Amino acid sequence: MTDRTIYNFIVDEEEAGERLDSWLSGRIPELSRSRVQKALAAGEVLVDGRPERKASRRVRGGVRVEMAFSPPEPIDVAPEPIPLEVVYEDEYLIVVDKPAGMVVHPAPGNEHGTLVNALLAHCGDLSGIGGYLRPGIVHRLDAQTSGLIMAAKTDEAHIALSRQLMERAVHRVYLALVWGEMSGEEGVIEAPIGRNPKNRKTMAVVEEGGREALTRYRVLDTFAPLQYIECTLGTGRTHQIRVHLSHVGHPVFGDPVYGGRKQRRGELTRVEAARAERALAMIDRQALHAVRLTFTHPVNGAQMTLEAPLPADFRAALEAISGDR
Repeated sequence: MTDRTIYNFIVDEEEAGERLDSWLSGRIPELSRSRVQKALAAGEVLVDGRPERKASRRVRGGVRVEMAFSPPEPIDVAPEPIPLEVVYEDEYLIVVDKPAGMVVHPAPGNEHGTLVNALLAHCGDLSGIGGYLRPGIVHRLDAQTSGLIMAAKTDEAHIALSRQLMERAVHRVYLALVWGEMSGEEGVIEAPIGRNPKNRKTMAVVEEGGREALTRYRVLDTFAPLQYIECTLGTGRTHQIRVHLSHVGHPVFGDPVYGGRKQRRGELTRVEAARAERALAMIDRQALHAVRLTFTHPVNGAQMTLEAPLPADFRAALEAISGDR
């Protein structure tokens, strides 16, 4: 008989009302939401002892949720010899500096040229926990965001790193250029994020059905009409930094999805508008870079802090907006 991992949880009262699939994927971060949905469809999830197959079911406080996780599907994504900028690697994990434009994992219609294809060619094998399309992938990074991303080579490392993410013991720091001036030299943006009800392909701050999200920021410099800031993730929601900054009126510079490529006409001086136009010409994506990653090694317990330098397009945009400075 095939071995299975059994998870048991009691829903906290403050978590009541969340979708079952979202709630479970938050409690078991080594499993993607789609993987949880497959487990639901297969009858592998019990709520108070009864099979529950409906992913959209809202959880109630105090109920017991059990999930029997079957072994991952075989990995059948094709390895591709794509060059990688490896920042750290050992027999348990690998951290790479992902270039902007590289998709992390394959999807229908986009099966080639991804980070997963490259990692399989480079490593030979990865943890299977993320599923057959996301082998080894521990956390997300948007396709057009550059910087550090981590993958696990063994299931044990994957589980340990995912647990650190769930317990918020992995520190992910980003650099960004944003429109306007933030409120104060440092601060916190705390607002729930969910699917945008007006455009399901994007995310938004929502009043109902969202998941808690927290982003800390610190202003590094000001180059009117932009600021150069550092952001630290308190949570890891999809598009979190981009959505939060757009929500408070300071979208990431160059972001085509959340308002970062729009000139703020009428609000800028002629000099500011010209500088911003020059900087926009230097970068055709959001000016967002995952610069620092701090975590505990899943096997030897060593504290690790890794960094990735700013890529050329981000540096060019920064130089264009800073002018003589």
